[in-house]
Amino acid sequence: MKKFAFWMILALLVPLQACAAEKWQEGEHYEVLDKPLSEKPQVVEFFSYWCPHCYRTEPFVAKLKGELDKGVKFDKVHVNFMPYTTKEVQDDVTSAMLMGKALKQEDQLSGAIFNYIHRQRATITGMKDLRNIFVINGVDGEKFDSLVKSYGLQSQLARNNKAIEDYRNVVRSVPTFIVNGKYKVQFTRDMTEQDRLDLINFLAAKKS
Repeated sequence: MKKFAFWMILALLVPLQACAAEKWQEGEHYEVLDKPLSEKPQVVEFFSYWCPHCYRTEPFVAKLKGELDKGVKFDKVHVNFMPYTTKEVQDDVTSAMLMGKALKQEDQLSGAIFNYIHRQRATITGMKDLRNIFVINGVDGEKFDSLVKSYGLQSQLARNNKAIEDYRNVVRSVPTFIVNGKYKVQFTRDMTEQDRLDLINFLAAKKS
């Protein structure tokens, strides 16, 4: 009886998988990149704090992180090629994002940076401004100074910027979502929020 139940469940799942494959079409909903598949399922958002659309996409990103299938890792790559300020300032903000992650306050501090730029309409000129943002949000100033100088932070910044180099030819605007290192998500105007979540989980489950 248990074996029969197992096969019945399996029989129900196969049509569901087939329907998903028919719904999401290469060329319309995603682009297959000439890149190797990542070893583990992952979703990477290439974004910029200066990008208004990235700012408006943050509620979706928050929901996405909570609804990714089990075992799918989410990460952000902050780009440094936006025209609003210098590469050096953008790299400083990338470092701040990485510090927020190290402090386990990524969402709070990332939100504070977005708000500083888009709500307060303030200008970030470098680490001094970022330090003030962090201190206002409860981070010890000396801890901030220590992290800025750490070798670990510099290594993470280099890794972030290596990802930009690797995908610069396909990341032409932000936000851009890359799944499993190989699939570039292409949202269409008629897609609901749930459609977007389903598409990303569908791509995360692809193995070829």
